[in-house]
Amino acid sequence: MKLYTQTYIPEIHRSLTPMAEIEGFPVRPGLFDVHGAMMLPVGVNFTVHTHYGTSCTLLLFHRNAVTPYARLPFPEAYKIGDVYSMIVFGLDIEEFEYAYQVDGPYEPENGLIFNRNAVLLDPYARSVAGQRQWGSQTHGSYHARVIRDSFDWGDMPQSSRTMSDLIIYELHVRGFTYHPSSGVTHRGTFAGLMEKIPYLKELGINAVEMMPIFEFDETMNAREVNGEKLLDYWGYNTVSFFAPNTGYIAGDEYNQEGTELKVLIKALHDNGIEVILDVVFNHTAEGNEKGPTFCFKGFDNKVYYMLTPNGNYYNFSGCGNTLNCNHPAVRQMILECLRYWTVNYRIDGFRFDLASILGRHEDGSPLNNPPLLELLAMDPVLRNVKLIAEAWDAGGLYQVGKFPASKRWAEWNGRYRDSLRAFLKGDFWHSWEAAWSISGSGDLYGGFYSDNTNNYAGYNSCVNFLTCHDGFTLYDLYSYNEKHNERNGWNNTDGSDDNRSWNCGVEGDTDNPEILSLRFRMIRNACAVLMCSRGTPMFLAGDEFGNSQSGNNNAYCQDNEISWLDWSLLEKNRELFEFFKFMIHYRHTHPVIRKMLPEAVCGMDPMHTHNVNAEEIYIPQDAKTLAVSFAGYNPETRTDDLVYIAVNSHWEDVRITVPELDCPLGWYLSVNTWGDEQNRYFYPEGEEVRIDHEFIMHPRSVAVFTGRSL
Repeated sequence: MKLYTQTYIPEIHRSLTPMAEIEGFPVRPGLFDVHGAMMLPVGVNFTVHTHYGTSCTLLLFHRNAVTPYARLPFPEAYKIGDVYSMIVFGLDIEEFEYAYQVDGPYEPENGLIFNRNAVLLDPYARSVAGQRQWGSQTHGSYHARVIRDSFDWGDMPQSSRTMSDLIIYELHVRGFTYHPSSGVTHRGTFAGLMEKIPYLKELGINAVEMMPIFEFDETMNAREVNGEKLLDYWGYNTVSFFAPNTGYIAGDEYNQEGTELKVLIKALHDNGIEVILDVVFNHTAEGNEKGPTFCFKGFDNKVYYMLTPNGNYYNFSGCGNTLNCNHPAVRQMILECLRYWTVNYRIDGFRFDLASILGRHEDGSPLNNPPLLELLAMDPVLRNVKLIAEAWDAGGLYQVGKFPASKRWAEWNGRYRDSLRAFLKGDFWHSWEAAWSISGSGDLYGGFYSDNTNNYAGYNSCVNFLTCHDGFTLYDLYSYNEKHNERNGWNNTDGSDDNRSWNCGVEGDTDNPEILSLRFRMIRNACAVLMCSRGTPMFLAGDEFGNSQSGNNNAYCQDNEISWLDWSLLEKNRELFEFFKFMIHYRHTHPVIRKMLPEAVCGMDPMHTHNVNAEEIYIPQDAKTLAVSFAGYNPETRTDDLVYIAVNSHWEDVRITVPELDCPLGWYLSVNTWGDEQNRYFYPEGEEVRIDHEFIMHPRSVAVFTGRSL
């Protein structure tokens, strides 16, 4: 079988001939149903649309030039509906960049702000010029390039792994390897990340979630605080939804932008690791009334953004504007964007930032059945792609457990984060919520009904996490009572005040061995609970070796040692890394944690919460210690899969019991975050410690027991 990776071009497009000449360039009407710019054998096809605009002009620039060398107005005959399309013959894609100018009415009170002199980026641009050097914007305006896609994916199949089988590792492409201690050749790039694939395999995760990699402008809102340059480091200010961020590319890729990223994705897939992208469809980098006009505002401000009755911008994103996601034209763009990344980059899933905005009407009100969410959920190309919602927004809409998902979307489980953070540090009144969360949050996601598969629909809706890019790292969660964002320049007013953290007795750095011992035990507790909770676990890169951001819980602007992973901590805290490795491996080898299995032969119920006495399934409201059991029959091993996790958040010893098992089964201690006399915190299979009916849990510790044959 012969495979073709080049775009199929019908024979008629190979024999097209010019019909007119504009400014010395031979042209003809183009391919109206192909958005963006596409290379053809005879030239380049340019297609854009504007609803309220009255005319459109194509601008051609020499590479890196500020002034265009050609302006080609679209004739009226080159327009169908709202769409302008033109083929320009004889263009060499390596010799030019392009942009547009659109004229139309200027009526700000009605949301119309056309400026025929504004240089506009193609909303469907596959590559953005002028962003190649991190920390600088060389053009002064955004230009696009036409790309040549010759990457061969071979016969690589799409992943069939379910959400419940994922262990997600959230990372920032630049920060992951930019610190000199990373030891990679291409620091801060896609290529640098690829050099760390052996590390990711050793750790055992099977999905990476990359913070935004769509083209963004890190220099936007750049400022200086106390002599330190602050950038928009995280990248939640999208410039182009179809283009990869060229600041993350190690080498020049003129007109082949995205190749290095594709090489990385293929390598990750070849090593069994899926790729999830953090996508930002709730706002753009154009900001509010004071922000720049470089793309969507200039094409159709009234279409792309939610506007108040007087023409100002609704700000449900907290970033100045709100994308009008349920307008048909914007809906189509988002769908085409996700299809493009799925087909051309083989992305396995998307995490939608502030996803509740995607369910708002044009006037900002929440919709009962948002057309965009339904469209993405039912699209045939996206059928097997993971869709993950951050089910809230900055406008006060909080939909955790009730995101309008058509049983297709998963959610970041904000309650899991809040309740487990609170309970693990000793806020006992969160015991019920903590137990529900470890059990899979069935009260939120309906985990107790079947969708005719073995996965039980509810559990595939739940992404559990204690840390992510937004907030404290896991080490800082147990090193700081308060946020320390002074270096952000906002007098420590930015970032969340609700951290549910605990400094273990000293704020920040300390060399007190007792406090350090407690901090690392708290980290082990968090890791053990996360990996033994039903739902999909996610954790922040660097948590596995104690990376710190010095108490900064909003490091969005810190392109420095605050945000860069310090890889020297990997050896310093190797013991912690080994614990993470074990817990990840333990989760992989015990499917009963991840999903419902056939009924256990031993007769244990599939799942229960427990008091200190395992026979008591009722947990008091103020319980200081609780347990959760998972039981089922594993057809692959032909044995019962039995796991019992106990959490003691009290500062005193607690005597617990474990469920009675009929012979020849017994309980074995697999994990004890307190440690034994040899400072062992886990026991590999075959080395577990046999226990009787009772077990003494030491203060602030977690124990995991495995049921198996005696």
